[in-house]
Amino acid sequence: MDFPRSALERQLGDGVDALALPLPADAPARLLDYLALLARWNRSFNLTAVREPRAMVTRHLLDSLAILPHVEGSSAADLGSGAGLPGIVLAIAAPERQWLLVDSNGKKARFLRAAVRELGLGNVRVAQQRVEDVQGRFDCITARAFASLPDMLAWGGHLLAADGVWLAMKGQRPDDELAALPAGFALEAETALAVPGLDAARQLLTLRRAGA
Repeated sequence: MDFPRSALERQLGDGVDALALPLPADAPARLLDYLALLARWNRSFNLTAVREPRAMVTRHLLDSLAILPHVEGSSAADLGSGAGLPGIVLAIAAPERQWLLVDSNGKKARFLRAAVRELGLGNVRVAQQRVEDVQGRFDCITARAFASLPDMLAWGGHLLAADGVWLAMKGQRPDDELAALPAGFALEAETALAVPGLDAARQLLTLRRAGA
């Protein structure tokens, strides 16, 4: 598939401007390098159902970047990272933060390791593990709807630092999931995200430990 880099660069730049994000000078080029790598691997490994490059800019890059202002702390874990969304995107956008990308799927973990190596992401590690087997504590945890909120927190809640923030990316507001949050966690905020070029609902649910 054609990868019209100049057009994609303009689309990404316009989207970043609309989101009013201050990115490192080299971030746009590195984000497109990542997208080109994903598009190339996707031909063989089916890592994402989104294949058209312009749609990938919107649904992968800009959708991930939309939560950047909400990420906190110096360490973060992206659970069910898949093709590195939002983890790799956010690691490029804020290289001072350390990231752990977690996915139990072998082909996805293989792609993540290749991306870390080829993009020179010294602030990113990959764990091919089930979420419940991962060890450590993180200031921020991101999850792009790989499971229900109750399941995500049951499997990965032990990874959230005492004063950490859990960022769950959702489409429509999941009322039934919020009603079933496990003990020890509370919804702090819900933010409607406006992703440039995306005509679909996007919600960011911010959770913390109850009483934190």
